[in-house]
Amino acid sequence: MALRRGGGALGLLLLSAACLIPPSAQVRRLARCPATCSCTKESIICVGSSWVPRIVPGDISSLSLVNGTFLEIKDRMFSHLPSLQLLLLNSNSFTVIRDDAFAGLFHLEYLFIEGNKIETISRNAFRGLRDLTHLDLRGNKFECDCKAKWLYLWLKMTNSTVSDVLCIGPPEYQEKKLNDVNSFDYECTTTGTYTDDTLPYQSVSVDTFNSKNDVYVAIAQPSMENCMVLEWDHIEMNFRSYDNITGQSIVGCKAILIDDQVFVVVAQLFGGSHIYKYDESWTKFVKFQDIEVSRISKPNDIELFEIDDETFFIIADSSKAGLSTVYKWNSKGFYSYQSLHEWFRDTDAEFVDIDGKSHLILSSRSQVPIILQWNKSSKKFVPHGDIPNMEDVLAVKSFRMQNTLYLSLTRFIGDSRVMRWNSKQFVEVQALPSRGAMTLQPFSFKDNHYLALGSDYTFSQIYQWDKEKQQFKKFKEIYVQAPRSFTAVSTDRRDFFFASSFKGKTKIFEHIIVDLSL
Repeated sequence: MALRRGGGALGLLLLSAACLIPPSAQVRRLARCPATCSCTKESIICVGSSWVPRIVPGDISSLSLVNGTFLEIKDRMFSHLPSLQLLLLNSNSFTVIRDDAFAGLFHLEYLFIEGNKIETISRNAFRGLRDLTHLDLRGNKFECDCKAKWLYLWLKMTNSTVSDVLCIGPPEYQEKKLNDVNSFDYECTTTGTYTDDTLPYQSVSVDTFNSKNDVYVAIAQPSMENCMVLEWDHIEMNFRSYDNITGQSIVGCKAILIDDQVFVVVAQLFGGSHIYKYDESWTKFVKFQDIEVSRISKPNDIELFEIDDETFFIIADSSKAGLSTVYKWNSKGFYSYQSLHEWFRDTDAEFVDIDGKSHLILSSRSQVPIILQWNKSSKKFVPHGDIPNMEDVLAVKSFRMQNTLYLSLTRFIGDSRVMRWNSKQFVEVQALPSRGAMTLQPFSFKDNHYLALGSDYTFSQIYQWDKEKQQFKKFKEIYVQAPRSFTAVSTDRRDFFFASSFKGKTKIFEHIIVDLSL
């Protein structure tokens, strides 16, 4: 740590300290004044001392330690001087200031710490200095890294007048003032995931919803022929069984909340698809209505959306005989509102707001993804374009980062894509190798943005958005057997994502944020 020393500066500081001593002080030498010190009734000045004077009157109001040889400021090091109003610690050899170093100095107003060899100031070093009005840290240069984050925040909040704190590093902050650093939030945090739980069953989709301050998860389990609804237990801090909707080869469970009513659309490969409603009197979901078998033959995806405060959902049908169909709520139930194109075997439907206009993007292995736009006059979706050169796309998912619209496009063979809307068209941002991928799912926790690329042939990859490079970088490998969906779920200040597995066990991963400044 760089120091600035000089006899002139030292003399001025000692003179300043003396000027701050109340004029009523009567100068007389104390009987036990240490040999390295100069003492008066209310002040002590020590030069070259290796310790803090201990046997002194309790009404000493000023203490100056200069060129001292002690190596640290320990906790409560000055607590035997409760009347101190001024403490000057200049050009000493100490490198560390411990937590509660100045504890007990309830009346301290002036604290000078200049030109020392400080390497570490503990985050609670200044705790208890309730009357502090002036702090001088000149001549000390700090590494403005994560360990200085607490000081940066303290400087922002304190009511004391504090001299400028200069940074000696890292290079991007060299010779800058600590106060001028934008933020330590990005540099001083890292994220991680670990397996929090494993559910002993296969699944193909996971949906989450909130109702009456509680968090729920609906899991489609075709092999067990049910839709399992889990509830977050705020006491046990885990997910517990809440209800079980039975059916035949259930491939999708999608919750719809309208006013205080909770519905679940249950899409089945056999026996038709149905809508269930939560019945308070039965404390379970009961069948509410059927969905026409003639329109939906092989459901592959359910997408919920709102237009002009009206509730819709679409079921993408992947059979040649079926029709991807939009359904609308009419206060009594859901009815077929619009059937979309035939014979295209849609595998996914995504609702997207593009420049304030409502769109649907339909994916199919038989053609490139097509874009339909909502016509406000006819109140129907009409063809609007496509995403060219993107054959064999299984699914398209939309997400936003810093108010910019992005798409993730899943491809089983070749590279999956990340694309960005540039106000005219979608342009490629990044290609991700994805042989055997059935899902490329975006999800976010606060300002951390991720893509989960699920593979049938190898480990699944979690990518994290790099703000500087403006691309996704590899973050973590996880093993999920035949993953079909990744779903983010947040509750009680804890963040999870569920990974469904078509051939293995469903897994729950917890997302954690580690503060590197601690």
